[in-house]
Amino acid sequence: MQNILEAIQSGNATSEDFASLELPESYRAAFVKKDEVDMFEGLAAKEKDPRKSLHVEEVPLPELGPGEAFVAVMASAINYNTVWTSIFEPVSTFGFLERYGRNSELTKRHDLPYHVVGSDLSGVVLKTGPGVTRWKPGDRVVAHCLSVELEGPDGHNDTMLDTEQRIWGFETNFGGLADVAMVKANQLMPKPEHLTWEEAASPGLVNCTAYRQLVSKNGGDMKQGDNVLIWGASGGLGGFATQYALNGGATPVCVVSNEEKAQIARSMGAELIINRSEEGYKFWNDEGTEQDPREWKRFGARIRELTGGEDIDIVFEHPGRETFGASVFVTRKGGTITTCASTSGYMHEYDNRYLWMNLKRIISSHFANYRESWEANRLIAKGKIHPTLSRTYTLDEVGQASLDVHQNAHQGKVGVLCLAPEEGLGVRDHEMRAQHETAINRFRGV
Repeated sequence: MQNILEAIQSGNATSEDFASLELPESYRAAFVKKDEVDMFEGLAAKEKDPRKSLHVEEVPLPELGPGEAFVAVMASAINYNTVWTSIFEPVSTFGFLERYGRNSELTKRHDLPYHVVGSDLSGVVLKTGPGVTRWKPGDRVVAHCLSVELEGPDGHNDTMLDTEQRIWGFETNFGGLADVAMVKANQLMPKPEHLTWEEAASPGLVNCTAYRQLVSKNGGDMKQGDNVLIWGASGGLGGFATQYALNGGATPVCVVSNEEKAQIARSMGAELIINRSEEGYKFWNDEGTEQDPREWKRFGARIRELTGGEDIDIVFEHPGRETFGASVFVTRKGGTITTCASTSGYMHEYDNRYLWMNLKRIISSHFANYRESWEANRLIAKGKIHPTLSRTYTLDEVGQASLDVHQNAHQGKVGVLCLAPEEGLGVRDHEMRAQHETAINRFRGV
């Protein structure tokens, strides 16, 4: 791996130089073990510690198949799916790998007694498999996490509908929290060259998810002037939703949990802020068995106070159970609730009268297709949308990084250095970076 790193850092290695590099028989990776899936049995979710389940050790390099690529990973990032994998909730991901492994001789590679995790990366292409023509060794890339087979008809209008659609590094093996990752070539996109390796790696999953959920016609189809309610508006996902709302001429109504997060939302340009802790909204009783519609109404009244009497056009939903009843209630007649996750619980409850009698729509949104991901990455590369990276760990610290995300002790996005020996490397367009330095560093140190 040292020769590979030296070639990347040299700045003048050619594609031929990279193609001639000898690939290692094994590489360093973060993974969970199949024989440890019961290690947290009997513990509440919050008591489960990723530092105990995530291992960083050498694993064998898999065989490269058609349409695939090996990437030397300079940096990656932590997403909630890595947290879920590490605590084996809501199910063990080894079930995903077993089912995928039954598809073909090629997919059997993924069904292993260990699962290399991670759904983000920035790095350099090392080798491509048969049939890959767009990418070559030496290309500086980022990867989105949609893995599709596209052998059936279902996915050819929207690849997210492919019957064999999976999230790389979560429902497949050989993820990005490693020194080498294996991806399908149609996951690759150009690295934004005004960003460091860790900055470029951090937007991937959440940026593309936010783009589809809010901007795309497959999601909220946001237009100028829309009022957009954004839960967790300063977080890794909400931070991008807030930027897209502002960039697209909409008005974000940003829900945050403290004043520090409110300041981050304001620094992005948001003006309408609801501090949940300060205003004391309590949508559920203490037992968590019954919701209080009076709190929905109080919340809706506060939104109208901020917007000058207008209701919400689009709700950017991801907390799930805790907030979903309120989200449905406050949406305007004919409005849309888009949902991409359920971090507070996936058994949602809402009063259906407010949905059907007011012609509201609930739209499910899950990651993004290649076209949507490409557009989201293009906006990063053009400096229209910026990373939300707040802190970076080393690969050896991946357990602690995952624990911080699990305990919500982070802000924005948490990055992980893999092959990159330190932060701040990988920038080529220094002039463009200087133009956006403040926005790039907005989440740092908070």
